[in-house]
Amino acid sequence: MELRKAYVQELARLMRENDKIVILDADLASAGGTKPLYSEFPDRCVDCGIAEANMACIAAGLSASGFIPFIHSFVPFGTRRVFDQIAVSISYSEQNVKIVGFDPGVTMTVNGGTHMCFEDMAALRALCNVAVLDIVDGVQLVKALPFIVDYKGTVYLRFERKQTEELFGDKYVFRFGKADKLADGKDLTIIASGTSVLDAKKAADVLTAQGISVDLLAVHTVKPIDEEAIIASAKKTGKVLTVENHSIHGGLYGAVTEVLSAKLPTLCDAVAVRDKLTQVGNLADLKRDYGLDADSIVLRAKNLLKA
Repeated sequence: MELRKAYVQELARLMRENDKIVILDADLASAGGTKPLYSEFPDRCVDCGIAEANMACIAAGLSASGFIPFIHSFVPFGTRRVFDQIAVSISYSEQNVKIVGFDPGVTMTVNGGTHMCFEDMAALRALCNVAVLDIVDGVQLVKALPFIVDYKGTVYLRFERKQTEELFGDKYVFRFGKADKLADGKDLTIIASGTSVLDAKKAADVLTAQGISVDLLAVHTVKPIDEEAIIASAKKTGKVLTVENHSIHGGLYGAVTEVLSAKLPTLCDAVAVRDKLTQVGNLADLKRDYGLDADSIVLRAKNLLKA
């Protein structure tokens, strides 16, 4: 099932249980998948039009009035375009707003260029009172949503709308701020977030088959990050490679190296976007061009082991 469909199904269930949840869109309810909610909850869904700044401020007002607003848009419009409104009306005002960004990084594919964003986690991670989640699959998304509703504070949630590949099973337990251990190894630590976890897992399987023992951590909560898991793994392997669908500046790599530089200096490298402009293309080509695919992860991992 597409992530946007899994998201809306679970959100509808939660809205039936909690009449404080309200939905705001910026003329993208059909693209984002939230359109069915407008039929079932007409009094709690608002299309704000192509006015994302207004949407963020309306959400802040609804939060101040006791509601739990979820605002939705493509990543650059829901984060970069309205950064000041998020900073002042939501973060500074300590509001309980849930910001949902569709199609981060290269997953924007053919809508690319101006619609593609590599800096959203860096921007929102820098703000007070904002938790940052990078989701890998529909199971994780559904398990995370009840927590997000109950969490008292702003949450930024990013995921690929149409992604259908699943990593976790029904028994998966979402733990806010805690990494998921996918493989236990001693030669190299790989830490990945969001859809990049899928590529990191494929790369780890290749490396394992070649005799390289990989300690693989999947991080859904980039802020606050799981310092304990990062330090424990780095202490064991001595080398850390991060993998993310985001700029190398200020995202997962930044969060991990901030922890290690202060508490356990460790040789690190990153599979991430390195100061390249956005462009249009299919997902496989974009991953390969930006060095985010499994082959690129394997190559960078081997180079790190040689360092």
